[in-house]
Amino acid sequence: MSINRFLEYISLEKKYSENTRIAYQKNLEEFCSFCNDYYAIEDIDGVDYSHIRTWIIQLVEAKNSNRTINRKISVLRSYYKFLLKTGSISIHPLKLHRPLKVSKKVNMPFSKAEINRLLAGDLFPTDYLGTLQKCIITLFYYTGIRRKELIEIKTNAVDFENNTLQVLGKRNKERIVPLLPEAVSCLKEYRQHKNDLPHFDPHSFFCLASGEKLHEGFVYQTVNHYFGLVSTKVKKSPHMLRHSFATHLLDNGADLNAVKELLGHESIAATQIYTHSSLKKIQDTYDKAHPRGKSRGTTI
Repeated sequence: MSINRFLEYISLEKKYSENTRIAYQKNLEEFCSFCNDYYAIEDIDGVDYSHIRTWIIQLVEAKNSNRTINRKISVLRSYYKFLLKTGSISIHPLKLHRPLKVSKKVNMPFSKAEINRLLAGDLFPTDYLGTLQKCIITLFYYTGIRRKELIEIKTNAVDFENNTLQVLGKRNKERIVPLLPEAVSCLKEYRQHKNDLPHFDPHSFFCLASGEKLHEGFVYQTVNHYFGLVSTKVKKSPHMLRHSFATHLLDNGADLNAVKELLGHESIAATQIYTHSSLKKIQDTYDKAHPRGKSRGTTI
């Protein structure tokens, strides 16, 4: 089998994250176990679509969602594409496969009112922890960066003279994000508190009160806790702040390509998902602006 070569390929050449590599490995090992148990096949490089189809049926019977099954099959598709590219196989077993249908799930972003209640209120303590947490939420909303990108911000990545932030995105791609005065002010306030700590990592911009580097759980819990105070939405995560950032920019007329660059997306298709949340606003604008719109009546 060529699984190890494939995992090296996605890690070293495709620059996939360690978490993604582990997920791919787990999915491939799961399919290997299935083929061994059901067909006594130890090398999955030579399977055909009938074997994969049986696995899909088993996944369905095990009550896996279509979305989960599609994700697992997507890993197999990438694996066999790699084998085809390297000449290990001549026919892609999933060439004619079509993904299972899934319902489009649109998560509603935080409203501008919810964000204003949080950032303009007095919900954050004025100590180091409160200042850090407010800065985290402020930066998420003002820049739209990802959770990992925020954690990995280096001390020299914040340019206070030009009001910009250097972000290291997926696959180690760098981008420069502009900072509004409110975000800059929040970052400066946090930096003052940080300088009072007895010790901290000099290379990381953000750190815990202990001086240790931020971790994903702390960042998630920060967002979830504070938005729980101002919002009744079920999903309260850093990604929802990224979603809110993009949606509010588009609501206010921002160019889709500009939002794509700010978010660090590789394709415009990834950015377009945020336009769904703006549909109601678009419909209202259309209704008000069109001569035959409901709000204008039908009088001449």
